[in-house]
Amino acid sequence: MRMKKAHIISIGNELLIGDTINTNAAHIGQRLTHFGIVPEQIFTIPDEYSIIKKRIGRSLVHADVTIVTGGLGPTHDDITKKVVAEIFESRMVSDELVLKHIKKIFSDRGFTLSPSNIEQAHVPEACTVLFNKQGTAPGMWFEKKGNYLAVLPGVPYEMKHLMENGVEPRLRSIFKDLNIRVTDYLKTAGIPESTLSDLIGNLEEYTNNGVGVAYLPNPGGVTMRLSAEGATKQVAEQKLVKLRKMVFDKSGDFIFARQRDKTLAEVVGSLLADKKLTIATAESCTGGMLSNEITDVPGSSSYLLGGVVAYSNSAKSQLLGVDGEVIEQFGAVSKPVALAMASHAAVRFGADIGVSTTGIAGPTGGSADKPVGTVWIGFFICGEHFALKTVFTNNRLVNKQRTVMVALETLRRHLLGINTYPYELKPHYS
Repeated sequence: MRMKKAHIISIGNELLIGDTINTNAAHIGQRLTHFGIVPEQIFTIPDEYSIIKKRIGRSLVHADVTIVTGGLGPTHDDITKKVVAEIFESRMVSDELVLKHIKKIFSDRGFTLSPSNIEQAHVPEACTVLFNKQGTAPGMWFEKKGNYLAVLPGVPYEMKHLMENGVEPRLRSIFKDLNIRVTDYLKTAGIPESTLSDLIGNLEEYTNNGVGVAYLPNPGGVTMRLSAEGATKQVAEQKLVKLRKMVFDKSGDFIFARQRDKTLAEVVGSLLADKKLTIATAESCTGGMLSNEITDVPGSSSYLLGGVVAYSNSAKSQLLGVDGEVIEQFGAVSKPVALAMASHAAVRFGADIGVSTTGIAGPTGGSADKPVGTVWIGFFICGEHFALKTVFTNNRLVNKQRTVMVALETLRRHLLGINTYPYELKPHYS
């Protein structure tokens, strides 16, 4: 069977000029790929009638499925609905179910219903309405000569709701014999992309018959995407068995999750909860980012007892009890201070584990001995006391992100009994 192709069209001047990040296209691409439909092209276009009409018209000819987002709101620049009505030569009609839904939303919130809001219930007669429980703008589904068009709101949570409950069921019904794609996202930490690639080695013997591998780096680590296609999920899964085993055999110590959305903080949190251990943080250069990452995980109150952002030298002394003479002698960015911050945090909060960060985030403030990006991360883990030193980049945010990643990854390895450290760092014991 011929591979089915899709076009994704995002409409909005705010997307083109960077006021809004286009997360919708990424989500739609992921979902279409899951169904075995190839996202062939993504277009981002302005709120201009002629451009919208031309782009949708061409996609209806060249793509099996076209997904459009944006331009369905109540303001003057929301013209997508009018464009598709003209393309399908369809008059506008009021959908009573949608209108009732809109009236209820405004009544429940105590708002006055305006004519522009009422107009949101108007849809081209040629469409099948995709009812939007999450908002006031309905989605629309069209067919033209065996090609399919979905028009969805640009608000991300509304779009996701309609993709899941309106578009995807129709795709399953229409394209019953598509290959199923299975994807593993192996998330790693503590190893650069080039080193990971060298460690894995040549993949030619594994990447055939619909099997693919990609490396996806970011400041928090490298994700390996393993994918395979098959007539059924079981067939696709079987194709990945040999490849997955090889990757785990060679790099398993660096892999902390097999799910795309799983975070390092979630994994560490599960380990802390399972082992009934508690943790406290003492942060300088990361400014609370480490504790924020930890508390992003539901249930983290069972293991995180507290944290201190001790940015100034006086705060390090007054809040954590770090000896001022130690700071004076070695500097705030040093092994002795990182060690003291970690152990004092654990003691002050009565935690099993203390983790500290102190560094020069940049882009200024460095010296010959301590260049920008120099960071000391201290650990007090059930009585074991050590610190790691690293030098990252000149980018402040990247330095903070990588510091948090190294702290969490080091903690993960210790909790699992893995006797190596991120980036081949060496521990400096007290």
